[in-house]
Amino acid sequence: MEERLAANLLPGLDRKNPVIALAGNPNVGKSTVVNALTGLKQHTGNWAGKTVASACGRCTYPGLPGTIVDLPGSYSLSAESADEQAARDFICFGHPDAVVVVCDATVLERNLCLVLQIMEVTGRVVVCVNLMDEAARKGIRIDLEALSRELGAPVVSTSARSGEGLKELAAAVRESLGRPPQQMKIRYLPVIEEAVSMLEPAVERVLKGALPARWIALRMLAGEEGLVRAAEEALGLPFTEEQAVRQAQWKAAHFLEEQGYLPERVRDTAASCVVLRAEEICCEAVKAPPACSECDRRLDRFFTGKWTAVPVMLLLLALIFWITIAGANLPSALLSQLLFGAEPHFWRLAGAVGAPEWLSSLMIDGVWHTLSWVTAVMLPPMAIFFPLFTLLEDFGYLPRVAFNLDRCFQRAGACGKQCLSMLMGFGCNAVGVTGTRIIDSPRERLIAILTNVFVPCNGRFPTLILLLTIFFAGGSGASSFLPALLLAGLIVLGVLMTLLVSKLLSRTLLKGVPSSFTLELPPYRRPQVGKVIIRSVLDRTVFVLGRAAAVAAPAGLVIWLMANVNVAGGTLLSHCAAFLDPFARAIGLDGILLLAFILGFPANEIVLPIALMGYTASGTLASAEAGEFLAILTANGWTPLTAACAILFSLFHWPCSTTLITVWKETRSLKWTALSFLIPTAAGIAVCFAVAQLGRLL
Repeated sequence: MEERLAANLLPGLDRKNPVIALAGNPNVGKSTVVNALTGLKQHTGNWAGKTVASACGRCTYPGLPGTIVDLPGSYSLSAESADEQAARDFICFGHPDAVVVVCDATVLERNLCLVLQIMEVTGRVVVCVNLMDEAARKGIRIDLEALSRELGAPVVSTSARSGEGLKELAAAVRESLGRPPQQMKIRYLPVIEEAVSMLEPAVERVLKGALPARWIALRMLAGEEGLVRAAEEALGLPFTEEQAVRQAQWKAAHFLEEQGYLPERVRDTAASCVVLRAEEICCEAVKAPPACSECDRRLDRFFTGKWTAVPVMLLLLALIFWITIAGANLPSALLSQLLFGAEPHFWRLAGAVGAPEWLSSLMIDGVWHTLSWVTAVMLPPMAIFFPLFTLLEDFGYLPRVAFNLDRCFQRAGACGKQCLSMLMGFGCNAVGVTGTRIIDSPRERLIAILTNVFVPCNGRFPTLILLLTIFFAGGSGASSFLPALLLAGLIVLGVLMTLLVSKLLSRTLLKGVPSSFTLELPPYRRPQVGKVIIRSVLDRTVFVLGRAAAVAAPAGLVIWLMANVNVAGGTLLSHCAAFLDPFARAIGLDGILLLAFILGFPANEIVLPIALMGYTASGTLASAEAGEFLAILTANGWTPLTAACAILFSLFHWPCSTTLITVWKETRSLKWTALSFLIPTAAGIAVCFAVAQLGRLL
């Protein structure tokens, strides 16, 4: 049964070797431990909610054979969100051979609550007290022997970033695989203990050791129906329907009710007993100075203060955009010369093999040219933006941004965690949609999914930056701080639109009361600059670029056909632009630009090149310097009002194809996928129409 349960919970898991699960609260360095033991090289961050799915890898650390399963961070086995449920189900029903619970040495008491809950379920637990280097800097001392004695389980101290203690951790895990389980039995209030004793024997007779009967009995009396149903599904055994169990449960529940204990009070009281036990253990094993976090508190007064939080946040945002804009200019030009410079060689190769001219043009002027443009435009900014963003994450600032914006999202009827998925959307909206898994409430998660596109992703930055620079920054160079400042202002506008639409959704399609949640503000840490740069470039930049290139290639083929196939005295491109022109004029654009947005559906990076191709009547994507680009646009009737509407429509319009596919995968609903397309599109049309009409009146 154990093998079947584990296979269902994590398909493809090899049970021939020991399976070791790594659990822990968010932001305790768990992924760093996994990387050290397996070489998986997962991205590590300094904020909660990063890992939202289980990952497994073969253990490569000397002397520790087996498979390591990295579980999502969770605070409790009484899970609500999808990521916490994944961790709970594997620990409780996947029957790992050992569970390593990683704890943060600087906040050990809070972490011990999860340790105690896991030890009630499984007897093979190894406690890894990580971040000992940070604890030492704060003057925190932990008596590992006393901690191990109080818990009745092996305890190992580590500093996973530097590799300290990993050898001892591997040895402790190896030893735990060979010793008999030592399950913990937490003592609850006498009234709860008596009720559990009424139900436990009946549950034990049905389960026959498949799960701890005492633990299941307590969950049943506490009214944790979700966990009990998950246990029944995992076992394939509806044990709560057994007559003996039902009778015993009714008797125990009736006894508790007579004592004034309804299920909710049982649940709260049981949780309080766990917290008190964790406090008792820490009183024996942990010694900390009273002001060990004074430095963090001073920084928090600056980064989250009433008068400083928002200005600092905006300045940091503008600074990141300025560094990205200024730093990406030269690499983009060099990469463009390299990629486009390969085209003459491809033409010579096509001629040498005797390829038809139309086929050569289709593949070179269409597919290759589009791929080259997307790569040259996307790669340098991403290679700068993602590491900078990741450095703030590693430092511990991003959770403070979520804290600063939490009240705004609560007032909008949404969840404060939506801020975290919104921040992910700056790099890629598809990643932001996936990141909404950290939100517990299905209603609030849908709000976050439907509004994620209102913050511009990396693919829309080139269009926004170029139009801001040539029309509203006096044609100043890309190194100017003014375009970055204007871009930061657009980001604020996108956030405000996110809040407005979230409010409308929570009052109409997705009514409900905002839920509460736990937002952990982790300690500030010195970023690991080298690792951050390498991992952010490899894990984020290359991944997003590869996905964009996969959709840009077929888009290049379609664009070439529309620009080169002539029908009734004009190309398909010109006919479509003429058809769209009346509507486009009403919202401040023109037919060619609106068509460019439509054809840029696979990748937002190619919108302006398509527009330039239409204006110049060339058969392939065109490029130009900023001054030349401005001359072409003004010659085709562009005014500052046109540019303003183009910027707003770029900020508020449908998501790209990759994001829509991700929405479908996350919701499995055509309705919500269609709404994720229609809502930002309607917002963009409405805003552009209002601005265009107002501009013409003035």
